[in-house]
Amino acid sequence: MAEVLSRTIAAGREALEQHFLFRHLEAETRRRIVAHARARRYAAGETIFLKGSAGSGMMAVVAGQVRISTLSRQGKEVVLNIIDPGGMFGEIALLDGRERTADATALSECELLVLERRDMLAFLETNPKVCLKLLETLCQRVRQTTEQVEDVLFLQLPSRIAKLLLRLTRRDGDEVKLSQREIGSLVGGTRESMNKYLGDLKRQSIIALDDGIIRVCDRSALEVIAEGD
Repeated sequence: MAEVLSRTIAAGREALEQHFLFRHLEAETRRRIVAHARARRYAAGETIFLKGSAGSGMMAVVAGQVRISTLSRQGKEVVLNIIDPGGMFGEIALLDGRERTADATALSECELLVLERRDMLAFLETNPKVCLKLLETLCQRVRQTTEQVEDVLFLQLPSRIAKLLLRLTRRDGDEVKLSQREIGSLVGGTRESMNKYLGDLKRQSIIALDDGIIRVCDRSALEVIAEGD
């Protein structure tokens, strides 16, 4: 276990040094801040933190995927974001030190690096460029959330599904390793409706479904569907 954690720390620190928040800094400055990072491992399905829990800092994904979600008053889960390797989450708690604004769950076995607020505050005070980058990240998250809300209000479900698959894949042949329930939570669709529309896309050879993995076969057709009416 110690050897695995050591490899995680080494790989994670290398990834953090190349992260857009830090890569413009001098090498010694990067090493100084990244040296504070701690490695954490989570099993698939394990809770990383819950909405309302104390926020002590931000986390970087070294391996695996993390689901950021919240629950409605009726108990329905709404997925706000999926964080892939190289991504960060928990920036709000890093900046204001208040409680978490959503739940974070390991979608698969995850390796994370944690940057504690107490270690970062002094660094941020003397590195305004990093503060600005953090603000850019937060603005990007707000824009993405706003776009999700607009899609639910103005686009039909098939268009929302197509748009999400396009966003989750970056080139032909890319795979989406999310369950139909998780995709439904991202686009506001029920399990039944997801079965129907994903089945339609499969019959048209626009996507392929194999053991819970969705593979985009016809990106151009998805783009047409994403445009809606």
